[in-house]
Order: sequence, then C-alpha cells, then structure tokens
Amino acid sequence: MAPTDRPRPGLTRRALATGLALGPLVPVRSFAQGGGTAAGGMTGGMGSVNLAMVGEPQSLDPMASTADLVATIMQHVFEPLYTFDASWAVQPMLAAALPTISPDGKTYTIALREGVPLHNGRALDSEDVVASLKRWMEMTPRGKGIAAGLTSLSAKGPHAVEIVLKAVNPALLAHLALPSGFAAIMAREAIANPLTEFVGTGPYRFKERRPDQFVVLTRHDSYAARSEAPSGYAGRRTAAIPELRFIPVPNANTRVEGVVAGQYHFADQLPVESNGRIAKASGAKPVLTMPFGFPYLVLNTRQGPCADLKVRQALQMALSDTELLMAAFGEEKFFEATGSHFPKGSPFHSTAGTQAYDRGDDKGAKALLAEARYDGTPIRILNSKQYDFHNRIALVMAEELRAAGFKVTLDVVDWATLVSRRGDPGLWDVYVTHSAFLPEPMLTPPQLGDGAPGWWDTPAKKAALSAFNAETDPGKRGALWGPVQEVIYREVPYIRVGNFAALSGLSGKLKGFAPMPWPAFWNVEAA
Repeated sequence: MAPTDRPRPGLTRRALATGLALGPLVPVRSFAQGGGTAAGGMTGGMGSVNLAMVGEPQSLDPMASTADLVATIMQHVFEPLYTFDASWAVQPMLAAALPTISPDGKTYTIALREGVPLHNGRALDSEDVVASLKRWMEMTPRGKGIAAGLTSLSAKGPHAVEIVLKAVNPALLAHLALPSGFAAIMAREAIANPLTEFVGTGPYRFKERRPDQFVVLTRHDSYAARSEAPSGYAGRRTAAIPELRFIPVPNANTRVEGVVAGQYHFADQLPVESNGRIAKASGAKPVLTMPFGFPYLVLNTRQGPCADLKVRQALQMALSDTELLMAAFGEEKFFEATGSHFPKGSPFHSTAGTQAYDRGDDKGAKALLAEARYDGTPIRILNSKQYDFHNRIALVMAEELRAAGFKVTLDVVDWATLVSRRGDPGLWDVYVTHSAFLPEPMLTPPQLGDGAPGWWDTPAKKAALSAFNAETDPGKRGALWGPVQEVIYREVPYIRVGNFAALSGLSGKLKGFAPMPWPAFWNVEAA
C-alpha cells in the first residue's frame, strides 16, 4: 500500500525517525479499552478537552477522504455496522450481531439494532443503512472494490439489510469496519455531495467547525450504547467528556510544547525526539501504539536477478531485520522485530515460516547464491529520502547484501518517481515502502492481490490464498493464514521487516485513554 495519504514519517509518529530520547513510555501491543463516567476539563472551559491534531482536516466527510485525521475525528460522530475489538476480531456495532451467511458464502443478512437514535432524533432504519452503503460504494476506493463484486444491496424490512455478492469475499466485514474512508452510517435525508449535515448515531454530534481553529463535537445525550464491555473499538461507548475540541496544530514542536504545558490534553503524531521531553513533564506522558505500521521490501519476481527464487531466498537470509529496524527507528522501544505478520491476540497470529526471519546469515546466503549461479548482476534498490527511514533501511540493507556476496546499487529518488518506476519491472529489483497496520490480511500489502508491483503469481500463492479466501467462518479462517505466511517466507515476494510504533502525548488529566491507531475519546474521563 503506497503511503501517500500520510504525513512524512521522518517527521511524525506515522513512521518514527531515529531518536535518542529517554524516559518511561506506555507501550501497547494490542489495544485495550478504558472506561469512564465523569466529566471535566482544564482548558477550553469545564467539560471540554483540547486535542492537538496534525492539521486542518481536508473534509469532515468520512467517505470523501481516506486521511487518518478525518477518520479520527468523525468516528465519534458516525458509526459503522461492524468494528474491531481489542484482538482485532470483527464485532457488531450498529448491526445487532454478526451476519447470517448463506451456505454458499455469498449472501449476508444483517440484522440491525432497533431504537438507535440518529442525531436528528429519528430512529435509524434499514433505508439509512442502504443509502449510506450505496454512497460508500460510489465514493471510496474500498467501497468501489466491494461494489464491483456486488449482486445486490437491499433493505429487508425496517431492521435488516441483505448483501448479495457475486463471489465469496470473507474480508467484507473488515472492509465495513475499517475507520479509514469508512462505511459510515448516516441519516439518509442528510446525504448529499458535498456533505453539509453530519447526522450519525455516534456518542458525539457535530457542533461547529472554524477552519484553521477547531472542530467541536458535543455529547449526544440520547446515544444508544451497546451493552457489551468496551474492547478496542467495540462494545459500550460512553461520552464521559461533554465536549471534544479538535485543534489543528501543524507544527510538531508546538504540539509537543502544548501538551507539556497543559494547553492540550492530547497531542497526536509526535516526533520520537520528543519522548524524553514529554516523559519529564509533570502533567503529561508519552504514549506508544504498537503495532502502528510496518516497513517492507518488495522484490521483483518478474525480471532481473530476483526473478530467481534462490536469489530471493539468499537475499532474505542475508538480512538482519533487527539491524534494519534499528537503523530506521533508533531505539528498540520504537520497533518490534517479529516475523509474525499479525500480533498475538489477532485471529491471524502465526509463527509459520518465521524461522526464515532475521537470519543475517552471510554464509548461508552465499551458498544459495552459488546454487543459483548468481552472475554478479547488481541488485538495484529503489528508495526515497522523502521517507527518511526508507533510506536508512536501504543503506544498511545494501551493506548486508554486499557482505553476503551480492553486488548492489542504490537508486535514491523522490517518492513520486519511485511510485512511477515501480510499475516498470525493468527499472528495479527491490524497493522500500511501508504500510499502516491493518487487521485484515487482504487489505495490505497489495502484493497479496493480483498485478501489484513485484508481480508475484505462483501456484503455491494461488492455492494458499484460495483456501484462505474461500472460508467465511472467522473462527476457521484465522488458522488458514499460517499457510499463506509460510508461502510468503518460502517464495519471498516481499520481506516484512517488522513493526514500528506511533508516539503521542497525553495529559495526566485524562483517564481511561486507550492507545489505538485512530485515537478515540469515548470512555475517557477528564479530571
């Protein structure tokens, strides 16, 4: 997945640059949800909290933008049919329960919760859901992908919706749950392009936007919370704080100093160098979200030396992933060297194939190169300094490959040029990129699909993914990820280097905040 919607990782928490800051952190390996019922505040008036964000949201329409900032704000106003719990399993939100799926896996019948009030006072019904999903399928990249495989979408009475697919798509619920560019359910009478009324069902309702000053959300007093215990984004949501004030603060140092001084209760996307400064503050603390994303190396399986399987295996064997991560992120607290593509607690966690991870074995790599009769053709590593950590990974990778007997050239270009060149198999052998961590395997990286740069297309890939994607039972599907991960390590279409963390700053006045990729402020108290 090209990281084109994200701020420069070398500057913000979206991909942390090398840092030497010291101090205690609040590490999170899989997010847990806090709770709260009291209200209060210290700035912006009692009952209000100030939340420093990276900038001005380009839109407040969650279908008009895939930017994280839009998702972070508007997930408080709009809710999806399904969401993710603390273990990244799909759970119902506006849906009453997980769907009933037909024996052929193509028809989903979704019962809706009854008596859920919209912000305009009317109760949500199936016509709202159908209208919202149709808009999502017309406007968003993931929605358009779902629409391409859709036979029909219809209301079945006032409290049920039916989705009929042309072919089995077990990732459907994950698509409906993901907050980025998300399938927000809204009042059908408010639907327009552009969206001018923000009428959802969430624990907060839209109050006011002043460009370059703030977006204000206020508590939805008639909010209908779920009864289940909070877990990740799932379960009960309580608007304990009467007012949320999202303030655009483009300068990262200003966000740091603001949260240290108590001007902001929360500061998002902070540079890693600020960790020590925040840790030493009397009224704030640094917070880590792990995993937040992962760097990975795409190999050209179509043309050049990496088209040879043994060369790819030798390249994988030569690399010390821990050293690449250390070069990229500076301190172990900001990364995790793990061969598992999904963390413990995820239904897709597996150790299959991970014996090939983080080998750093020069002798073994040289032996594989001899078997491949590698002729010394240089491995061209395409990377960009616009993502500083990409370039640092490339520099260390080059040295490790040379030590294992490879010849290497570094092709350093701007990001736009890299995106253009990676589509031509004659121009590169390896390129460096990264992705946000997403809880559904088929959402990223794109090399798991068809036609993505790298052009991985083998019988083993097709067999493993066919079995994985043919299973609609979530309980059974998780176990089928292991064989896919095994094939990835064996055929080396890409190398997932590890995980990196996200850094933010939190006031000591906030209680119950749970670090999550899209920060949420329900179930949080302001003391």
